[in-house]
Amino acid sequence: MAVAYETDLAKLGTLTGYSGPDQPDDDLLRACVHCGMCLPSCPTYRLTGQEMSSPRGRLWLMRGVADGRLDLLDPIFDEQMYQCLNCRACEAVCPSGVHYGPLVEAARSQLERHRPRPVWQRVLRRVALGGVFGDQRVFRAVVGGLRLYQRSGLAALVRRTGVLKPLKLAETERMMPPVAARFLRPGAERWTPSSPARAVRLFNGCVMGTVFADTNRAAGRVLAHNGAAVDVPVGQQCCGALHVHAGMMDEARALAKTNIAAFEAAPDGEIAVTAAGCGAALKEYGFLLKDDPAWAERARAFADRVRDVTELLADRPLAVPTQAVDRIVTYQEPCHLAHAQRITAQPRAILDAIPGLTLVEMRESSLCCGSAGIYNLIRREMAEELGDRKARHVLETPATAVVTANPGCAMQLRASLARNGSAASVVHVVEVLDEAYGGSAAWPPEGGREPGGSRPQRP
Repeated sequence: MAVAYETDLAKLGTLTGYSGPDQPDDDLLRACVHCGMCLPSCPTYRLTGQEMSSPRGRLWLMRGVADGRLDLLDPIFDEQMYQCLNCRACEAVCPSGVHYGPLVEAARSQLERHRPRPVWQRVLRRVALGGVFGDQRVFRAVVGGLRLYQRSGLAALVRRTGVLKPLKLAETERMMPPVAARFLRPGAERWTPSSPARAVRLFNGCVMGTVFADTNRAAGRVLAHNGAAVDVPVGQQCCGALHVHAGMMDEARALAKTNIAAFEAAPDGEIAVTAAGCGAALKEYGFLLKDDPAWAERARAFADRVRDVTELLADRPLAVPTQAVDRIVTYQEPCHLAHAQRITAQPRAILDAIPGLTLVEMRESSLCCGSAGIYNLIRREMAEELGDRKARHVLETPATAVVTANPGCAMQLRASLARNGSAASVVHVVEVLDEAYGGSAAWPPEGGREPGGSRPQRP
């Protein structure tokens, strides 16, 4: 998949080196010894075969801008910083321990601060990321409208008319699972066992507290079954991961401070997260706010409390499941769980503990599925190529369901599997465990659910 570039710096002007806040850290850049160990793990390099589409190549470009050999405004630099999925797979295999994620995020921040963008792009970013994801009241109103669209029959009508195809929105609509019948509102629900052994605070986030609210409820029940008193602190907002990935660092820091303050009001207990992308972002608040004297220590203390829900469940003996779940499943590893947080054994250990469940490994289970936040919306061609690759690997197995631990992966897999003719369901690890503890089924009957149809609701 070769990409053609045209560089017209006479039109753009020139800008040598980085300037202002959020520059790629020079020590981190120099840690790369260009050994090439990262190349086989990089999804964009696997697809394009181009050196500049690899972590090593992108680090060379970042170093070139820092040294004044490459212009910050060069379109090649812009393209490569945003072609990257930021899946962090390179970090997991790097012998030098290069912290790649913060480097590419800082490079994007530099581009957003200095590179001219069309007005419509700036407005769209501010409205979508700043206005919708930046305020949970607005986000819930938008998702509430989507729920009405799905449940009123309008979604089915629109699909029958075919109007989405010429607008190139059919695939986007296919990704969206049925929105939960009830949102999970902070402060409104809690789960308490008869003899609580520890306190756990559930991070609700934006997508998980609305679209996937039933998954968060399943997490609450499962944690309570394992001796945790679980509540959902009020005042929390979006984790800010999408803002960081988009180079909107100031907006991300504002959200981080809001979340830190919200969970400081409940200072005891670990913070459980059901979305791998959110968990990785929350664990890096200390880095995000390291230069803010008033918040640096608070951010580090907050990050030390954050645990993925599978990590939290696996850190002590799991309560024995009481129900058999007679299914064959395969596991899709979310990038920000496997690579950013280095959590790979825990989800599998949970699945292995469920009676009746058979886990069959797929090929390339840790290769990015192409979701990467909103990558599958703005860079559809490469995202779909990765999604189709993942779907083919699922189809090679006898699995009737794919288990994952991130909402973006779930939506991408949903669309990719359907596009490749698979009826396999997509479920979260905690939903399967919840069923094994006597909760409602984590999936519909064999054959899957209709896109836009209702998901079975648990009591």
